[in-house]
Amino acid sequence: MAGLDKTTPAPTNIVVHRQSRVLEISFDDGKTFRLPFELLRVYSPSAEVRGHGPGQETLQVGKRDVDIVGLDPVGNYAVQPRFSDGHSTGIYSWDILYALGRDQDQLWAQYLAALEAAGASRDPEPEGGLAATEIRREGKK
Repeated sequence: MAGLDKTTPAPTNIVVHRQSRVLEISFDDGKTFRLPFELLRVYSPSAEVRGHGPGQETLQVGKRDVDIVGLDPVGNYAVQPRFSDGHSTGIYSWDILYALGRDQDQLWAQYLAALEAAGASRDPEPEGGLAATEIRREGKK
């Protein structure tokens, strides 16, 4: 079983590179993707990030330095990372990880454009700041 979609290639190797903050995942079709932790965090499949329907997405800001502190298997179809900012509710099926790898350049460009449009940053607020870690895409906090 690959993921939820039976046509998605199955992973053959997953490595968490903590120093470079990259999740490296190889699939049985020969493709290998290096997914930055930040990309995984800001495109989490969780309801906290995606909402419960179109237009409910929450722009994640200040995630440049996020780490993966744990990676738990979910059945034979997914993994669930635990991030250093406390986020741990996203379940990343093989389908989602493959799509993130395949579409990484486009997704990264969309993320940077959304940050710019919101006047937000990838950098976390300085210690003691009143940082809002999320900004609604509609421009509301």
